[in-house]
Amino acid sequence: MTFAVRVERTAALLASDVDTAASVWMRFRGLMGRAGLRAGEGLWFPGDASIHMLFMRFAIDAIFLAPDGDGHESLGGDAEAGTGGAWRVVAIRPRLRPWVGIVWFVRGARGCLELDAGTAAGAGLQVGDRLRFESGAA
Repeated sequence: MTFAVRVERTAALLASDVDTAASVWMRFRGLMGRAGLRAGEGLWFPGDASIHMLFMRFAIDAIFLAPDGDGHESLGGDAEAGTGGAWRVVAIRPRLRPWVGIVWFVRGARGCLELDAGTAAGAGLQVGDRLRFESGAA
């Protein structure tokens, strides 16, 4: 099941087709081996506070998020899948380079949203923004 991500401050659609890296295999593989992301496509890593770019063939924006509230139970929806509720941007790592980009532990992050390089800047995304995870692709 995919979901959409919207920036609450601007109502901009950040991504319309986000998948969740829920299984061990999907978390390990991530975006490795792919040629790129389509417009509006992304990958959500619930629980991740660091990432690497080894074996990647293209640059990405990494948006590190924390639940906007006292925990997942206050979000509604399926927090593991990322649907329902709001998440707060705690860090943005734009245009991470393939093979060499690494983001070590981001304090406060409870997940990482990987998007095509330039998406965050194009949407005017800022640290502190709230993102709404919406069930179903928009």
